[in-house]
Amino acid sequence: MSAHNEHGERPAEVLFGERLTRRDHLRRSAMLSGPGFLWVVIFLFLPLLFMVGISVLSRGAAGEISLTFTWENFQRFAGFGELGFDPMYPTIILRSLVLGLATTAICLVMAFPLTFFIAGLRSPLKNLALTLVVIPLWTNLLIRTYAWQILLAGDGWLARAAAWVGLTGAGEALYPGTLAVYTGMVCDFLPFLVLPLYASVEKMDWSIVEAAMDLGANGWRVFQHAVLPQVKPGVAAGCILTFIPAMGTFVIPDLLGGSKTMLLGNAIQQQFGPSRDWPFGAAITLLAVVIVMLGLWLFYRLDAKRGEGMIL
Repeated sequence: MSAHNEHGERPAEVLFGERLTRRDHLRRSAMLSGPGFLWVVIFLFLPLLFMVGISVLSRGAAGEISLTFTWENFQRFAGFGELGFDPMYPTIILRSLVLGLATTAICLVMAFPLTFFIAGLRSPLKNLALTLVVIPLWTNLLIRTYAWQILLAGDGWLARAAAWVGLTGAGEALYPGTLAVYTGMVCDFLPFLVLPLYASVEKMDWSIVEAAMDLGANGWRVFQHAVLPQVKPGVAAGCILTFIPAMGTFVIPDLLGGSKTMLLGNAIQQQFGPSRDWPFGAAITLLAVVIVMLGLWLFYRLDAKRGEGMIL
């Protein structure tokens, strides 16, 4: 049994270079982490709890929230309605997952050469290159998307170049379409993958790479066994930061896709918009959070198994 003083408290211990009792340690922890914990509770946990409560209620005739408990919103999201099975919302989920995964994969392929190129530059040019990567984030997402509409218009230089090589007809715009959507997605989310990856590349031990090359490893084996394990934390962080917003975005597909394809973000926006079906919108939002959390859990489980128990 641990010793206690005459007041029933544990004796003071030396923690972080100071002699603190348990009460002092709890008070210090509350002062340091209390504001952050309170912020998370107010702006994350309570709104999520509010969404959970709304998701099991019903929509009234005039669009108001009716205090009637129901599971119909979740059944409708799964495709089971009054008229039988409708695959519209399961298809929306699958389509959003494909968009998020494809955007993340393209950004990852583009981020690797760009990141190593920036890391190999001298300090003044390196800072300039990083600034150029971050500059697009200084502009509002909506403005950047409208800018792509101008660039991809029929009279733009990109459309004229595509027509010159025979990809499109003369005067034909490059949007709306799938190519325009992925172009806007990659442009907007590439910095979210480049910056975490760059932080890992800057900490690389290049002697391991040199040792692998001296032992006769080819380029792919050097990358697989000497480079990738060292930059894996940056890859994981960048993929997460890219995939989550890419899966839920609705502005880019709506403007560059011509509102022809419904995605998860569009479905949520419509329920909280003119249709005023807040319970169903809350159910979609809640299930989207669950899907993302399950995806992150699966990602870490697979990575832990592949790394023999070493979490990123």
